[in-house]
Amino acid sequence: MTAAISHRLDGLEPDNLLAFLALLGLLRAIEAADREHDRELRPRAGWDIERPPLRPRLFLAKEISQEEICETAASGIATLAQAYDFGNRADLNYSRDEARSELMSAARASEVGNRDQADILAALMTDAAIKPEKDETIDPTPLCLLFGQGHQHFLERLAGVPKLQAPPKRGKGKKADVPTEARSLAEALFHPWHRTDPTPSFRWDPKEDVRYALMAGDPTDAAYKGGTQHGANRLAAIGLAALTVVPERRFDRVRPSMIGGAFDRHGFSFAWPIWEEPASLATIRALLAHPDLRKPGALRHLGVHYVMHARRVSVGKFMNFTRATPVLEAAAMRGEERLTA
Repeated sequence: MTAAISHRLDGLEPDNLLAFLALLGLLRAIEAADREHDRELRPRAGWDIERPPLRPRLFLAKEISQEEICETAASGIATLAQAYDFGNRADLNYSRDEARSELMSAARASEVGNRDQADILAALMTDAAIKPEKDETIDPTPLCLLFGQGHQHFLERLAGVPKLQAPPKRGKGKKADVPTEARSLAEALFHPWHRTDPTPSFRWDPKEDVRYALMAGDPTDAAYKGGTQHGANRLAAIGLAALTVVPERRFDRVRPSMIGGAFDRHGFSFAWPIWEEPASLATIRALLAHPDLRKPGALRHLGVHYVMHARRVSVGKFMNFTRATPVLEAAAMRGEERLTA
């Protein structure tokens, strides 16, 4: 494949939360590989604003091929996944004391140069936010959608998926296809998604939002049979660590929030910017944390063209995220609701 300093990421749609998390994960993974192997690729990302359909572009300090990008990302995932060790705990249900102990231990480790576990734990919980209906149990990151329903366990998946290098073989007999790790990452980054893998997911992909009213059978079966995009879920699990959880007081108690996240009368939503110029992961995190992120046009002076907005929804006992819409459109829809109320 042709070596270049920038590569268009045709697999990452702008209105898919899973895709945005995968973009963050790609930057984290390449940065980790830079630290381990001293390659100095210095990854950046921006969006191809003038070339439809809208997709992000990866920028690097050196010319490398798509195959080398996937190999570098795989190396970085392997490094970062070592911090995804939660013992035998399957769900994100720490007590306040347990959460404080884990966070303090990770903070001490970060003081001697190993901050990977501190990053992921800080993106999962804060010991300041406790569920009111459960005595001293932490209220986790709003991106945690799995609590054991349907035998789906969040921490179990978060620990396992990044370490699962490749999905199981596709098909049977002589026609069976055995994807490699690099290929599954390439399929997620550089090609339209086909979702052919029967591997666990985190319900961040809006394609997993299937409803009984629109299906002839059980939608949970349909979601499984439809498959997942294995490489995207691995990258997104790594990208989650970039989204730090913070406590905030809402109404009568302290609740968890996160950079990019917000609560309103409709529930939780996550917003992310669409910018053009190459930006580092640290810059993207700063944009996500900007107090005016959701004000249409407010970040134009920082190169942000507009902001996407995906809402968390409940479907029976399951939770999902919707397809994202521009914040301007979402604001207009809220205005229409007020006029017709």
